[in-house]
Amino acid sequence: VQLVESGGGSVQAGGSLTLSCAASGVTYTSGCMGWFRQAPGKEREGIAAIYIGGDHSYYADSVKGRFTISQDNAKNTLYLQMNSLKPDDTAMYYCAADVDRPPQGAWSSSGAYDVWGRGTQVTVS
Repeated sequence: VQLVESGGGSVQAGGSLTLSCAASGVTYTSGCMGWFRQAPGKEREGIAAIYIGGDHSYYADSVKGRFTISQDNAKNTLYLQMNSLKPDDTAMYYCAADVDRPPQGAWSSSGAYDVWGRGTQVTVS
């Protein structure tokens, strides 16, 4: 099982980026996929998650209203549309997945996911 992120880069404040996470080795038909980020010197932060099947999505307050998580089941790919980017959004962004849905309220916990990508860097200046 492998998750590969792409779409990161450098952008000016107020700009937009769309991250992608392609899953291979398994087709997720249930469970949960999420996006995390980690800035230098800070802890990894869960920012968005979606229940596979698309019936629920969750966002951290820091990105709510600016970021949108979505999935393309046919392509086995997860997306994160990021708008109105701020310098504080600068971080390494990671995709994560698990075949089980996390307990209520635990979607932002790193321990709820057992498969991780290597990350893609986002820099906002």
